Amino acid sequence: MRTVRPLLVFPLMLLTAAASPAFAASPRQSAAGATAEPQHLVPPAQLAATVTDHSAQQDADRAAIREALSRPEVRDVASSMHVDLARAAAAAETITGSDLEQAANAARSVNQHLVGGASTVVLSTTTIIIILLVIILLVVAIK
Repeated sequence: MRTVRPLLVFPLMLLTAAASPAFAASPRQSAAGATAEPQHLVPPAQLAATVTDHSAQQDADRAAIREALSRPEVRDVASSMHVDLARAAAAAETITGSDLEQAANAARSVNQHLVGGASTVVLSTTTIIIILLVIILLVVAIK
């Protein structure tokens, strides 16, 4: 066993070094000897733009929720239901993904209906406000 160990150690060290990330990430050389940049599946600029767009969409969604929660009509309905709007606003800042999209869509609907101050959609507006508050509270309760 003592004679086999030295024979195996050196080849295993070479294989480990060859499989390291330093060798895997090194630039490739073309036939002419010039080094070529490694190929990426997604260009870094496109990846950065996608992340920026996603972040901007989340910021817009949160802004719509904050706008809906700051409306006096929403505050009146929330106080009549004994809902803490500070907690709902804090929850709006922490939710992500589909929960954020659902809450933002409900908030945009509330904002759209309340912009003109139409009194003919009071029941519909109240229902939308309640749905918005319930969605936010459910998200807080689940997480």
